[in-house]
Amino acid sequence: MSIKRYQVDGAPTPAGPYSHAVAAGGFLYTAGFGPVDPATGQIVGTEVGGQTRQVLRNIGTVLEAAGLTFSDVVKSTVHLADVVRDFAAFNAAYGEFFETGFPVRTTVGSTLPGILVEIDVVAAFPESAG
Repeated sequence: MSIKRYQVDGAPTPAGPYSHAVAAGGFLYTAGFGPVDPATGQIVGTEVGGQTRQVLRNIGTVLEAAGLTFSDVVKSTVHLADVVRDFAAFNAAYGEFFETGFPVRTTVGSTLPGILVEIDVVAAFPESAG
């Protein structure tokens, strides 16, 4: 099995020794992304809707670099700092990025370092790619 690691121009610089994404076995696995503007390195937004949109723009940049789109996403894991308070606003913003035929999703409450949301995804390459 071949493995390809992605460090993507236009995505936020990783905060540690990890790749933006890794392709293996016909799937792309992304790192968890926060609401960081890749140009400034600053957190975008103070509410979960705006932060979710920035997170998903960051993920979209990485998907695009791998030749994929949100329609190729099969699984997402979402960490919210306050699930009770923020779930509805997060869910509305998240839905803006996905068409019908949604990926499966797990949403959990987590202690996050000064952010409200972090998301990672798994996307499937078309059978002829990867």
